[in-house]
Amino acid sequence: MTHVTIPANSSAASSPTFAEAVRIWAKIGILSFGGPTAQIALMHRVIVDENKWLNENQFLNALGFCMLLPGPEAMQLATYSGWRLHGLKGGLAAGLLFVLPGAGVVLALAALYAFLGSVPFVNALFLGIKAAVLVIVVEALLRVSRRALQSMEHWIIAALAFVGLFLFNLPFPLIVIAAALFGFVRGTASDGEVAEPVRHGHTFTQTLRTIIVWLGIWWVPLILVGLVASDSVLPQIGFFFSKLAVVTFGGAYAVLAYMAQDVVNQFGWLTAGEMMDGLGLAETTPGPLILVTEFVGFLAAFRDGGLALGLAGAVVTLWVTFVPCFLWIFAGAPYIDWIGAQPRLKGALAAITAAVVGVILNLSVWFALHVFFAQVSAEKFGPVTLWIPDFSTLDWKIIVLSILSAALLFGRHWPLWKMLLVASLTGAALSYAVS
Repeated sequence: MTHVTIPANSSAASSPTFAEAVRIWAKIGILSFGGPTAQIALMHRVIVDENKWLNENQFLNALGFCMLLPGPEAMQLATYSGWRLHGLKGGLAAGLLFVLPGAGVVLALAALYAFLGSVPFVNALFLGIKAAVLVIVVEALLRVSRRALQSMEHWIIAALAFVGLFLFNLPFPLIVIAAALFGFVRGTASDGEVAEPVRHGHTFTQTLRTIIVWLGIWWVPLILVGLVASDSVLPQIGFFFSKLAVVTFGGAYAVLAYMAQDVVNQFGWLTAGEMMDGLGLAETTPGPLILVTEFVGFLAAFRDGGLALGLAGAVVTLWVTFVPCFLWIFAGAPYIDWIGAQPRLKGALAAITAAVVGVILNLSVWFALHVFFAQVSAEKFGPVTLWIPDFSTLDWKIIVLSILSAALLFGRHWPLWKMLLVASLTGAALSYAVS
């Protein structure tokens, strides 16, 4: 039987030069508003639909794999896509360019927040961005659903994932594991079909070497920080967010409660209100939502030793949050096609991708409630949790801005950056007109 080895630089139809790819990764990084839902949809549009660097199957296999990993799945998907096109340098370029624009914005806003508190003008601009992001999330949900829900079983998995998360607050890893097990059991080759095996082309030694190198890149700087700045908060920040990087299944929302509990109650770095402000900044800036950790790291270190230490805290937090992502991808990327060629593993990935639709719907509804209403409370009825908005806090400006954004995106098919700019400026104008 013939074996097929798929090289790292293979693509669906075209192979760009490294410089061409870098320009696209930079564009994605700058326009990656709206959390993982909108970011994944943006990457699908650019990578699969427009440039055809990956085909549909390759993209969905990679997405399912990234959903299994701790950390921001959209950033890891970008890293994998860059690796597939141009190897190590491509993965580093795609991953870093996905993170750095948003990290720069969050750092600047965190510094302003530390010195000035809440910034009214920034809040006014973000009003329109929040409405636009909500529309982007809806578009993303539709795009991902069309591609991931290929059978009635997949629809049922998506519905159960949504109910489990939204109503019963089940842990995200439990949802993923249950979907994977179901897909694994159900995944078999079609009757009469002989699957052509795919070799991953990597030896155990190569994989082990990759793991050791990236563990060193992750931990050696932390050890040095511990030796040089042992009397500061930096070692504590490094250890805490390293631990967080290993358990952040499901992205920022899934880990927010766990992080807030320790940051607010155990360490006393921030108040609960400041945690929500940080999440708001991360929601309305480019890059992964987990950049809220940078906000926390900066403020914790700033309050311990001023601006210089705050900058160091931000760098340490970014390092331990995203270096592990490169470890997971560079160690696992060579095996993604091989996994996708195994009927049972392919079934598990397909079920996970279907569950992701339910996860995205859960985040979409949660986000919509908190965008449209100033006050939303969680009411418990036995094992069921319902998010109930205070209808008197409905913001009419968000309704207007959402309708405008939907008209521009769905009706006029404007590019995302243009729609976000118009929504942001319109939101600021409305805020100051009625203030």
